[in-house]
Amino acid sequence: MNDYITTFSKTHFTPTDPKPEDIHIEDIAHALSMMARANGHFPEFYSVGQHSVSCCEEAAARGYTKRVQLACLLHDASEAYLADITRPVKRCLPKYKAIEQVLQDRIFRKYLGEVSEEETRLWRRLDDVMLFHEFEHFMGERLWESEEPLQSSPCYETEGFKRTEERFLAWFRKLEGETHGAD
Repeated sequence: MNDYITTFSKTHFTPTDPKPEDIHIEDIAHALSMMARANGHFPEFYSVGQHSVSCCEEAAARGYTKRVQLACLLHDASEAYLADITRPVKRCLPKYKAIEQVLQDRIFRKYLGEVSEEETRLWRRLDDVMLFHEFEHFMGERLWESEEPLQSSPCYETEGFKRTEERFLAWFRKLEGETHGAD
């Protein structure tokens, strides 16, 4: 059995030993647009790709740097190669978390260079903010007592895979060109 997966671009990718030259933004955008958020338990389809774009748009609405916006767009990129695992289960899988961390770090390094502690704090915070609002919208459930309001207007309607992929790539191209040596 092979130790690699074959990606959308037909790249043989080894998730446990990721090579930067094998990481392709088109693979990430495509896969995330096809993956259901909340492990498929929302009453309608909402993709990890839509979530990532929404995180990026919220970062832009808050006036965060282009680097933080790009980190928000890419924060779940490792899931394009590993799959999404719910937070309660992921906490029980230290080896998976280690593999995911190495891969996510390589993706960030490829597209952003080193991500600072402050940038990490900001994208993680926005990930939680978006999670709260997604659950409130789709499930009518408040995951914790209160959450700060959104400054953007995420689209929670089911969006075609191709449209999500295109929006993800458009944001990436805009931000990637503006983040090298900026902010």
